[in-house]
Amino acid sequence: MTTAQTLTAPARLRCWVPRGVYSPQVDTGLLRRAMRRERIAPGRTEILDLGTGSGLLAVEAARLGARVTAVDISWRAVLTTWCNARLNGQAVRVRHGDLASAVPGRRFDLVVTNPPYVPAPAAAPPRGPARAWDAGTDGRMVIDRICAAAPAVLRPTGTLLLVHSHLCGVDDTLTRLAAAGLYGEVVDRARLPYGRVLRSRLAWLRERGLTAEGTTEELVVIRAEHA
Repeated sequence: MTTAQTLTAPARLRCWVPRGVYSPQVDTGLLRRAMRRERIAPGRTEILDLGTGSGLLAVEAARLGARVTAVDISWRAVLTTWCNARLNGQAVRVRHGDLASAVPGRRFDLVVTNPPYVPAPAAAPPRGPARAWDAGTDGRMVIDRICAAAPAVLRPTGTLLLVHSHLCGVDDTLTRLAAAGLYGEVVDRARLPYGRVLRSRLAWLRERGLTAEGTTEELVVIRAEHA
């Protein structure tokens, strides 16, 4: 089974999403909006989309004129991104690999990433579709790796845009980025009701002290540059 989506804000893109690939959601939209605020010089700005999923952000960046490389550890996501780039008539270089290891030695003007960030009862790396959202018991299994790796893939004037939930610790991310030599700040927020996955583990989240009585989460976009 597959789904076909048409996103109408800020501009229409065709997006084919097969089963097992993360479908664009609110977090994707927040990151897309933040990316469009960045200065992108057509034909010159180089953008890296880490954990590209459906490839929507990579395709959007290409349509804005950037030279885009998209990376995902899932072969299905790699194929989906390749298809969506062609569906929208855009050129995107797609690489299979584990985060920045897929682009050794390369540096970029802008790195955008919507990593897995949902806290999960199992500490082991997830398998199957859950690999797109589950990220260990604190939700930071991938985020911490991105914070550590970001300086090496950013040019001296480069920028990192990262989206995740407040459940995995916004201050923790800012602290990790600072330890890596980057200055970060929250540039966008959105509050929304818990989705199906979080509702299914609500008791566990409360037991862990990750959420109180409420059933809403706040998504944040963090923008970071070399300090």
